[in-house]
Amino acid sequence: METVRLLLVVLHVLGLSLIIGPFLFQVSRKVDLDTRLMWIGAITQLVTGLALVGVRQATDLPVDNTKIAVKLVVAVLVLVAVWMAGRKRAADAASKAALPWFHTAGALAIVNVVVAVLWT
Repeated sequence: METVRLLLVVLHVLGLSLIIGPFLFQVSRKVDLDTRLMWIGAITQLVTGLALVGVRQATDLPVDNTKIAVKLVVAVLVLVAVWMAGRKRAADAASKAALPWFHTAGALAIVNVVVAVLWT
């Protein structure tokens, strides 16, 4: 079970990199934002995060339910923000309407990292 947990952690970190990497790469762009990788990363983060909690509970490791609830809410908000950025971009690629959603998704992903690391 430890091997499964460690593989989930690797996938979780890779999902995070698929959100924050494209965000930091494209942050200076005002139009033509590409959210496909961020979408994949947000889904990966959500699925692997839930799986990690399940594995921890199955192996009787402690789970801070309050921290997990906060991280889950933030992860869902990231997913919604990425989705909205993609919809706004698809509606009009030359418009700046996707920019606030794009920035929100990136900022919330970074907030989720801060919560994960600093909440003890």
